[in-house]
Amino acid sequence: MKKDKPKYRQIIDAAVIVIAENGYHQAQVSKIAKQAGVADGTIYLYFKNKEDILISLFQEKMGAFIEKMEEKLEGKKSAAEKLLLMIDMHFQMLSKDRHLAIVTQLELRQSNKDLRLKINEVLKGYLHVVDNILIEGRDSGEFSEDLDIRLARQMIFGTMDETVTTWVMNEQKYDLTALAEPVQKLLINGCEKR
Repeated sequence: MKKDKPKYRQIIDAAVIVIAENGYHQAQVSKIAKQAGVADGTIYLYFKNKEDILISLFQEKMGAFIEKMEEKLEGKKSAAEKLLLMIDMHFQMLSKDRHLAIVTQLELRQSNKDLRLKINEVLKGYLHVVDNILIEGRDSGEFSEDLDIRLARQMIFGTMDETVTTWVMNEQKYDLTALAEPVQKLLINGCEKR
């Protein structure tokens, strides 16, 4: 598989930097190739075009993140603990890689509708993890028995997303990971059984 080859990962990592620094529309394949240290033509051995690079980088980064998150969630007992871990991991991943944060929070949103639909397909795996936490919390009695899973998922993902976007727009001037617990508490209080 091409994905297992080092140059594939080099190109993905280079694309994150080039797109973050130049914007998706100004990120030429030649700039990505130069950043990756490969010839322009090498890019086309791995990717069809720039759109394919963007989708692939999102699949790679999100896929690896979901895998890692699912492993860590297994060790947690309560839905509240799992929610905190998920938020914390989400904030940590993006605070450690400011280029990736810029790409996910700003550049992916400026893409065309077809590209956004493909990215939303990748996002489904993440949203499934959120759903599982919510269902587990509802079924265990930790969350309200009439919790609207779909609405709660939108609230949780939207809150995390907006928190990261605000951090990016403020040029990462504060500690994003310090917000994980306050965000979780706000979300949990909204989900608490009354």
